[in-house]
Amino acid sequence: MAIDWRAVPSLTALRAFAATAEMRSFSHAARALNVTHAAVAQQVRALEEELGVALVQRDGRGVSLTVEGAALAAAVAEGFAAFQRGAEALRSGGADRPVRITLTASFAAQWLMPRLRDFWEKHPDIGLSLQPENRVVDLHREGMDLGIRYGNGAWPGVEASFLASARLVVAGAPSFLGERTRLDAEEMRQMEWIIARNWPEQDNYLRSLGLEPSKLSQTDFANEELSIAAARQGLGLVVESYALLADDVAEGRLRVVHESRDKLPAYFVVALPGPQRAATRAFLKWLKGQA
Repeated sequence: MAIDWRAVPSLTALRAFAATAEMRSFSHAARALNVTHAAVAQQVRALEEELGVALVQRDGRGVSLTVEGAALAAAVAEGFAAFQRGAEALRSGGADRPVRITLTASFAAQWLMPRLRDFWEKHPDIGLSLQPENRVVDLHREGMDLGIRYGNGAWPGVEASFLASARLVVAGAPSFLGERTRLDAEEMRQMEWIIARNWPEQDNYLRSLGLEPSKLSQTDFANEELSIAAARQGLGLVVESYALLADDVAEGRLRVVHESRDKLPAYFVVALPGPQRAATRAFLKWLKGQA
């Protein structure tokens, strides 16, 4: 979309407002910008006049944001954060800094790690720093170059691109299944299960098959990695994203006996808008090639 530069307020005024909104004080904003209190207040007032709405209001010794001010502050903060990232990338180049990736431990162990040798053979000069974390982290605040997330691909403040299907499947080891290649709900209800704790998607999938997780004969594990390891040993059926079991299925350690056909959720690679370092671009290109 082309920018109508005549409609963009003064960057000086936006800068003064962004600092005021962040610090809730004209005085603190003035110190951060190395200008006077009066200069900051004047810029904010000028911005209010240009937009025709009140953005801040006095609140004791500081200021608070109006509803309109809060909305503008969020947009302006995102824009200035992008400016800062671009400038930092140009200043430092980041040639020696490893590419930092946030992702779940299960995706790292089951999908990424078996493929990394290929990346390092092609890019021996690029370092990687994997940050396994089940919670969704703020890429900018945590200093991450990329993230691999599980979901529908719609997250504010980041650019997301499809990486791999995360359709859920039920699988078991051949030693557990015998000759069976497909199971219906009643057959699965009678069998032993391996359940990962605190995983709503797993429980919802089981319920969609007509199975109540709490009523199944089960052994529960703290996380998905342990559940998959137990399934390989023939201890029961497991629910998991097919992307994380593909190598096990291909090499005969596990066999899929039921699978979802839903396109979402899936695994997406996410990045902040704006320029990326050459090392990050190289890893991202390789990652998409693997998928």
